[in-house]
Amino acid sequence: MTHDRNTALLSAALQAADRGWHVFPLRPGDKRPALHGETACPGTGDCAGGHRKWEQRATTDPDRIRKAWSTGAFNVGLATGPSGLVVVDLDPVKAKDPKGTPDGVTSLQALCERAGKAVPTTYRTRTASGGHHLYFTTPGRVRLGNSAGRLGTHIDTRAHGGYVVGAGSTLPHGTYEVVDTTDPVPLPEWLYVLLTPRQPSRALMAAPAPVRASRYASAALRAETAAVAGAGEGVRNWTLVRAARALGRFIPSGDLSRSEVEQALNSAGLRAGLRENECRAAITSALNWSIANNPGRSA
Repeated sequence: MTHDRNTALLSAALQAADRGWHVFPLRPGDKRPALHGETACPGTGDCAGGHRKWEQRATTDPDRIRKAWSTGAFNVGLATGPSGLVVVDLDPVKAKDPKGTPDGVTSLQALCERAGKAVPTTYRTRTASGGHHLYFTTPGRVRLGNSAGRLGTHIDTRAHGGYVVGAGSTLPHGTYEVVDTTDPVPLPEWLYVLLTPRQPSRALMAAPAPVRASRYASAALRAETAAVAGAGEGVRNWTLVRAARALGRFIPSGDLSRSEVEQALNSAGLRAGLRENECRAAITSALNWSIANNPGRSA
């Protein structure tokens, strides 16, 4: 059985490499790389010229792949950056999520509806947890990084600096399976626009820190307002709500006043293209929730 498992995983790794995707071994039954870390680097072989991380060691060379998978039933890791891929990761709802939280599939459908687009048809796998991975090719010479929640609730993306678990890999609770064999299509332009980081305006970056705020609260206010101002269409409202919930916890503690948080977020929301009534309603609701769930400092 072990031999059969090794053969199946080796075959999955070779099939991925045949598509031009750079693979590397993951621990058997796990998502973590099966490669040594920098502190344990022997300085030999691939690392003779210095430690090489998993993204650098990922390969499409069949001989290297056969050699690696000959020593164990390793799961298949796909280095998305070197492979020229952007993978949209749609996670299922988690046990800790509030009631009514949408899963990644639902969030993507809603995002597409707001954009007036159909859900893209492309190479897709079902993950061991019941989520989905949608594979896209990178547009031109663009270098996108990873993202978490930028497109919506339970939607992450993996590109340069990231990897995904490939089809055929198995975790204790399930197997990664191909559900659409369509070749990966180019990342739609409208999704690319949403994933491209926007530079916060100079006025926003130069805004003076609140007088009474702690250094941490001040930094949080700058970061969250910059995130809201740079949010793309389709995720602006969600980003604003998340930011208000994050900043609301500084109000009961006295680090920030409610009025300065409201003013900063409202200004950022308007910069992102939201209407003022949308901003005020979202900010008020989110701050009320955050304040109710974050007690102030004890005396």
